[in-house]
Amino acid sequence: MKKLIMGSSLVAALALLSACGSDSGDDEISVITFADAGWESIRVHNAIAQFIIENGYEYETETTMGSTAITVQGLRDGDINAYMEIWTDNIRELYDESIESEEIIEVSTNFDDNVQGLYVPTYVIEGDEERGIEPMAPDLRTVEDLANYPEVFQDPEDSSMGRILNAPSDWAVHEDMSIKFETYGLGDTFNLFSPGSDSAMVIDLVRAYEAGEGWVGYYWEPTGITAQYDLTLLEEAPYDEEQWNEDRSTEFPPNDVTVAVNQHLPDQAPEVVEFLENYETSSELTEVALAYMEEDGLSEEEAAMRWMEEHQDLWTSWLPDDIADKVLDAME
Repeated sequence: MKKLIMGSSLVAALALLSACGSDSGDDEISVITFADAGWESIRVHNAIAQFIIENGYEYETETTMGSTAITVQGLRDGDINAYMEIWTDNIRELYDESIESEEIIEVSTNFDDNVQGLYVPTYVIEGDEERGIEPMAPDLRTVEDLANYPEVFQDPEDSSMGRILNAPSDWAVHEDMSIKFETYGLGDTFNLFSPGSDSAMVIDLVRAYEAGEGWVGYYWEPTGITAQYDLTLLEEAPYDEEQWNEDRSTEFPPNDVTVAVNQHLPDQAPEVVEFLENYETSSELTEVALAYMEEDGLSEEEAAMRWMEEHQDLWTSWLPDDIADKVLDAME
């Protein structure tokens, strides 16, 4: 969904993956490598899957970090073996090409109830009596309505304009949001700003939220931020493929977030692939783990362990009884 490497770093990352070699064609594998494309939820799902694989199936695991494009290419090449969270419609052409070439295999849908778009704190529309905040934009409902409220979302570097936060420029969704900005004619009253990273977006949002100020920007669910803070997704027309392809003036397409593996992993570790074929959660379940991180300051690995403790009925159903027992023993 997001890209973290760009420019010369892209070349360096590709060279690194090539230098590491590939497991493609090998009949045996000792280390299973997961993609880390840079956001919290994929790291939580990696941690869950890695703990199960290490303790249930006794393989070593590791992760390789890079942009969406880099890690998907690594999956195609066999330098990465498994990818727990591919936001397929954000990279539709690349994903379809990878599936059609049979270089990767989609084994399950992790979740398909996610959303993304432009968010505002709910107090901007409804106010917050407990915090003494009056509604700032009571008639704000749609993305198009933003044009009427630039003063609510004032650009700190240009007081005559509002500011909308785009995704970082090296994320796959950045171009979609830039097209939406033009399509909705927001450039007359707003500047479109691209932060350098997810963490920069979060810092900006949390600062504004804690201060009770106006804020509008791209975000998505499930995330720890949307689990912790009361945000409202601004409305757009229902998704229509033809209209989306023309000018992006609809909701984002339905986005199956899939689990995929390199073409050789079913031969190298068939029992692991069988487990991944059963791996299925939801946005709500994912946000539970992310909330542990935001509210309790846990790492992705710690949040994954708490999630496993509280959802044993679910993840043990993905496994043969003997494997589930080994994993449960390891948790004690």
